[in-house]
Amino acid sequence: MKRIIFVQFDQLNRNFGALKFSDPASDLVVLIESDRMRTGRKWHKQRLHFLASSARHFAHELQSAGYEVKYLKSASTISGLNQIKKESGISEVVSASPNSFQLLKNLSDIGVNFVDSDFFLTPKALFQDWASAQKTFTMENFYRMQRERLDILMHGGKPVGGKWNFDADNRLPAPKDHDWGPTLEFEFDEIDREVIAELPETAWGNLNQKYWATNRVDALKQLDNFLEFHFSDFGPYEDAMPASSWAGHHSLLSPYLNNGLLHPIEVLSAAQARFEAGGIPISSYEGFVRQIIGWREYVNGMYWYLGPEYRNGNGLNANLELAPLFNNHELTKMNCVSTIIGDIAERGWTHHIPRLMVLSNLALLAGVEPIKFLDWMREVFVDAAEWVMVPNVIGMGTHADNGVLMTKPYAAGGAYISKMGQYCKNCVYDPKQRTGADACPFTTLYWDFLDRHLETFKKNHRMFQQISGLKRLKDLPEVRNRAKEVISSLENGTL
Repeated sequence: MKRIIFVQFDQLNRNFGALKFSDPASDLVVLIESDRMRTGRKWHKQRLHFLASSARHFAHELQSAGYEVKYLKSASTISGLNQIKKESGISEVVSASPNSFQLLKNLSDIGVNFVDSDFFLTPKALFQDWASAQKTFTMENFYRMQRERLDILMHGGKPVGGKWNFDADNRLPAPKDHDWGPTLEFEFDEIDREVIAELPETAWGNLNQKYWATNRVDALKQLDNFLEFHFSDFGPYEDAMPASSWAGHHSLLSPYLNNGLLHPIEVLSAAQARFEAGGIPISSYEGFVRQIIGWREYVNGMYWYLGPEYRNGNGLNANLELAPLFNNHELTKMNCVSTIIGDIAERGWTHHIPRLMVLSNLALLAGVEPIKFLDWMREVFVDAAEWVMVPNVIGMGTHADNGVLMTKPYAAGGAYISKMGQYCKNCVYDPKQRTGADACPFTTLYWDFLDRHLETFKKNHRMFQQISGLKRLKDLPEVRNRAKEVISSLENGTL
C-alpha cells in the first residue's frame, strides 16, 4: 500500500528516520517548504539558505536514487500535507518523530504516524528515566552514564586516561600568533542560486559567501577538514575567542548534525578512528566526545523532559527590550560585541563561548526579557533548532528557569572576556574598571546584576564568593548609577 513519507528539514538522511523503512518503488516522499519557515520572522539569510538549499539538494538526490519525490512550497506544513493527500489520494502519512513540541502537536492533529526518531543516540524514554531519578540535572552525571552505556573512551569499566574529563586542560586563552588552520568555503550551484533568488526581503545578514555545505558530500568534507587540521588543538582552545579566526578550532559540524546530513554515530566513529591513529591528545578527543554524547544529547533530552512551557520562564523578572546592537554591530563601541555580531551577520554562526559568555551574558546582566532574546537567537544562527536554543537560552544563558538546569547563572564581568578573548586591547572600554565613562559595560553590569538579585542569590552556596565580593565594594552607589547609564545607552544604541 502506497504511503506518504514526510521528511522534515532536520531529518535529511536516507539511512535514518522514516526513510529507513521506505520503499522507493511505492512510497511518495514529501518535503514541504512553508511560508512560516521563510517569512515568519526576520530570519538570517545564511540560515534560510542553508535549510532550504539542503532540503532541495536532498530531494534531488532522492529523485536520482529512484524515489518519487514531491517538494512543495506551502503556507504551512499542515496545509501542504493536506494538499498532497488530496492530490495523491494517499491517506497514510509516515514521519520520524519531530524535534519540537509544536510540530509534534500539529502533525499528531492530522493523524501522522510516527516512527521513533533515531537522529539522536539517546531514546527519549531512557533520558526520561535518567532525569526522573536525579535530584539535580547535572550534565556530568549524564555524560558519565553515556560513556558507560555507549562504551566510548572506556576500558575495563574505567575511563581511558584515568579521568572522566580534561576540562582543566581545555580552558586555554587564545595565544598570540597561533595558526588556526584552514576553514572551508563552498561553491554556489544552480540549486543554491535558485534559493537565494527567492529569499524574502525581510531576511537579515549577508550571503556573499557559501560558508555552509548544503549536501552530504560537502558536509563530509567539513568533517575531514576538522579531523585533519583542527582536531588536535580543539580541546585546549575550545573556550578561546581569537580575534584572527572566526572559527578557531571548532568542528563547524553542528548544522549538519542538526539537519541530518551527518549523523552523530558516524562523526563519533570518524573521531575515534582519527584518535586511535595517533597524534590527537586525549584532552581534544574527550572534549569533542563530551559535546556529541554529553551536551548535545543532554540538551535535547532536557528539552523534552522539561515540557513546552519551559520556554516561557522568566525567573529573574527581566523585562528589557532587545537592544538595537543585536541587529547592527555598528551600534556599539564594545569591541567584543561588535566583532561577534558582525561575525554572525556574515556567517550566521559563532561558537559556544561568544554565545554564552558575551551575547547571553550581556542579555542576562542587562535584564533582557528571555523570550525576546531566545527569539533572536533562533532567528540568526544557522544551527538554531528549537530543542537546542530553549534549554541553552532559558536555562543556561539567561538563568530564567530559577536554577532548574544550572544551579548558578553564567554571569561574568569584563575580566573573563579579557582573559579568553582578544577583543579588549583595541576597545574603548577598560575591563578592569566598573565606574566611569571608560568602564567596561560587562564589568559594571556584572556587579549591578549581583546587587539587583542579591536576595535571590545570597542563599546559593555556589554564589558565596561572588556575593562576598559584592559586599566589599565601596563604590556600589556609583556602580548603580553607571549601570543605569549603560542600560540607557544600550537601549538607545549608543553604548
